[in-house]
Amino acid sequence: MLSIIKLTFREILSRRIFFITLLMTLAFLIFFGVTNHYAAQGFIQAMHGFDGTNTVIQNSIRSQIIMMGLNFSSMILALLTILSTVGGVAGEIENHQIDTILARPLPRRSYILGKFLGLGTVVVVYALSLFVGVLLINQLTGGDIAARLEPSSVVQGGLIFVLSPLLIVAAGLWLSTRMSTINSGIILIILYGVGFVGGLVEQIGTLLNNPSLINTGIVSSLIFPYNALFRKTDALLTDSGNSAMAMFNGGAGSEPSNLMLGYGVFYTVALLFWAIRHFEGRDV
Repeated sequence: MLSIIKLTFREILSRRIFFITLLMTLAFLIFFGVTNHYAAQGFIQAMHGFDGTNTVIQNSIRSQIIMMGLNFSSMILALLTILSTVGGVAGEIENHQIDTILARPLPRRSYILGKFLGLGTVVVVYALSLFVGVLLINQLTGGDIAARLEPSSVVQGGLIFVLSPLLIVAAGLWLSTRMSTINSGIILIILYGVGFVGGLVEQIGTLLNNPSLINTGIVSSLIFPYNALFRKTDALLTDSGNSAMAMFNGGAGSEPSNLMLGYGVFYTVALLFWAIRHFEGRDV
């Protein structure tokens, strides 16, 4: 299994898309820092002449700025994970590299687990770097509108943000053991879109007090709970739960319950188990 983990790790790092993503991530972090800086300056100018600080506006801006950074970070993380995962098994079957690998005395279960751990290590490290980068930039350049973060909330939210891509890794491997790279990628992107749009629908339903919309959003989260996990992270790090503008940034207008966290873990383990079972019985 260790050899598969190392091979997977090297394969991802050698892909051009990985370095393109790193460059785009750096560009995003620079842009986010500039946005924080000028937003802080604009806030100071806008509040000039007031007898006291308008805490309502200040807290709203704080929430929106950090939500913007976290939301875009979540999207980058999801797309990188999808692109890195969907060809994990199907790609090696299509180019017959898997014939050499499976010729060794290696159980197929170990092959899938090695893929999962190798891919998971890369995306977790990337997610941690992205999460820390966004928070640090917000604190260093945000000035008066930098988010007020509690250490416990940062730890809890960070763990969810960093580990949630493992759900996409498991889903990608499950699809990759069943169909081609292109088909797996299309389906996984659609599932991500369903979860994202469903989260917006649930938040709109919460705002309008519409049970039908809320239930529709919950069902979409059950189909693919990645976005629900992100909204839990957002809710822990911001006070945007009462902000009507939260829904436009994919924020925590309706905070997922802790049961959704447990469901996310179950979802990941179940898909990984099914990927192993299917691949063990597949003729390659």
